[in-house]
Amino acid sequence: MSIVLQDLLACGANHAPAISAPARLPLNFDALRTLIATTIEQLNALGIGRNDRVAIVLPNGPEMATCFMACASGVTSAPLNPAYRADEFEFYLNDLHAKALIVERSSTLPAIAVAEKLGVRIIELVVEPEQAAGHFTLTPRDGKPAGSAAAHGGYALPGDVSMVLHTSGTTSRPKIVPLTQGNLVASATNIRNSLQFVPEDCGLNVMPLFHIHGLIAGVLAPLAAGSQVFCTPGFNALKFFAWMDEARPTWYTAVPTMHQAIVSRGKGNADVIARNPLRFLRSSSSSMPPQVIQELEALFQAPLIEAYGMTEATHQMACNPLPPGVRKPGMVGIAAGPEIGIMDTEGSLLPRGSVGEIVIRGANVTAGYENNPKANEEGFTHGWFRTGDQGVMDADGYISITGRLKEIINRGGEKVSPREVDEILMDHAAVAQVVCFGMPHPKLGEEVAAVVVLREGQSATERELQAFVSSRAAEYKVPKKILFMDEIPKGATGKLQRIGLAAKLGLGG
Repeated sequence: MSIVLQDLLACGANHAPAISAPARLPLNFDALRTLIATTIEQLNALGIGRNDRVAIVLPNGPEMATCFMACASGVTSAPLNPAYRADEFEFYLNDLHAKALIVERSSTLPAIAVAEKLGVRIIELVVEPEQAAGHFTLTPRDGKPAGSAAAHGGYALPGDVSMVLHTSGTTSRPKIVPLTQGNLVASATNIRNSLQFVPEDCGLNVMPLFHIHGLIAGVLAPLAAGSQVFCTPGFNALKFFAWMDEARPTWYTAVPTMHQAIVSRGKGNADVIARNPLRFLRSSSSSMPPQVIQELEALFQAPLIEAYGMTEATHQMACNPLPPGVRKPGMVGIAAGPEIGIMDTEGSLLPRGSVGEIVIRGANVTAGYENNPKANEEGFTHGWFRTGDQGVMDADGYISITGRLKEIINRGGEKVSPREVDEILMDHAAVAQVVCFGMPHPKLGEEVAAVVVLREGQSATERELQAFVSSRAAEYKVPKKILFMDEIPKGATGKLQRIGLAAKLGLGG
C-alpha cells in the first residue's frame, strides 16, 4: 500500500521531542501531528485543498519546518527564498499559479505587495513566543472567511503533488519540478535507511528550508525515524558550536562551503566537539574536496558521509555507506534509493568503468517537469532521468562525478573538468577554497579561470599557483586567470555556481 506523509510522521513517540530550536521549548510528535491536522483544516476552511499551491516565504527556523510539513501533508507546498526581490517573487508566484502566500505576521517582504498586485491571498503565520518551537496559527490578512470550503480537503493522497520547486535555472528559464507525496515519502525513507536514523538521534539543521537538501535530509528523513530536528535560523559559522552545545546533536548535514567554514573554526572549539560526539557528518549538493573530508573527520572523530542529490530526485540518489561500510573519498557513494546507470549520448547504458551521463529511475524521481515538453523530451530517455552530470561507476558500484556536462570547459576542443583543477589547487598548502570555471575567450571559445581563497596567514601569487597546476596537469588545464577573494561567490543555498560566474565577475570575452 502507498504511504503518505501522514503515515511517515506517525512513527514518533507522542511525548518525544520532534522540533527544537535555540532558546525554545521543544515541540513533541503529538503536538506536531495535531498542528499539521489543524493547519490543513484552517487551509481547507479558506477554500484551499489538495493540489492547490501555497507559497511559503518564511525565515529559516522551526516554524518554516512545521509549516512546510503541514502544507505538504494536505495542499501543495511551494517554499520560496525570502531573499528574493519583487520581480523574482512576481515570476515565481505567477509561474506557480499560487492560490495563497504564507508570511510571518510582522513581515515586510516584497512578496506581500506582489501577492496583493496578483490577487494572491495572503495568510499570516502567527507565533506566540511562549509556545513550543514550531507552533503557529494561521490568519487570513483580509480577515474574511472563504466563500466555500475546499472541494478536495483533508490529507493528501499518494499521487497528489506535495511540493513544487524550481530548478536553479543557471542556463535557462527555471523549470517547475512537481514532487508527489510518493516522491517525498520514498526519498525521506531512503535517507532514513541509509543513515540508520534512530529515535535517539538529534540533527542540527543549518540548511536553508526553501531548498530540497534541508527539507528532505534535514527535516523529513530524521522525523520519519522518530528523531529530533534542532532548527537554527540558518548557517552561521560564529554560532555553530554554541548551537552544538545547546542541541547536543548526533549528526548534521551541510554543503561543502559550510563544512569548510566549520573546519576553520573547529580547532578553537575542541572542547565543544568532545562534549558532543557526533555519530556522523553528511555533505551533499556539491562535491567535497577530499582534503576537507580528511580535516573534518580528524576534527570530529566521526565519518563524513558524502551524498549525491538533486531536486528532480527529491534530493538523495547515492551516498557513501556508514561504517563498517567503505567510504571512498571523492566519490558520492553507491545507489541509495533509486537505480543508477551510466548512459551514452545515444541512450544506451554503459558498462562499469565507462564515462557517460549519470541517469536514475525510481520512486523518488519526479515524473517530469510541469508544462515543459521540450525539457521532458531532453531529460528522460527510456524511462531514465538524465541528471546532466558526467560520471563513472566503479566495479563496486560507487559513483564518481567527473563534472557537470554544462560546466565542462571547452578550450578550443580540449575538454577540461573544473573539478579536476579544483582538486589540484586544493593540494597547495596556501589554498583554503577554490572554484574553477570557464571564461569566454575570443579564439578558443573558453579558457580556464579560478577564484581562490587563501588560508589565514598564507600567501601565494597567481604565477605560483599556475606553476603548481602546470606541474600536475596538461598545460591546457592551467587557469589563465586566478582571482584572489575573501570568500567564494555562492548561490542562495550555499552552493558554488560555476555557470555564469565569469559574467558575474566581469570576465567577459
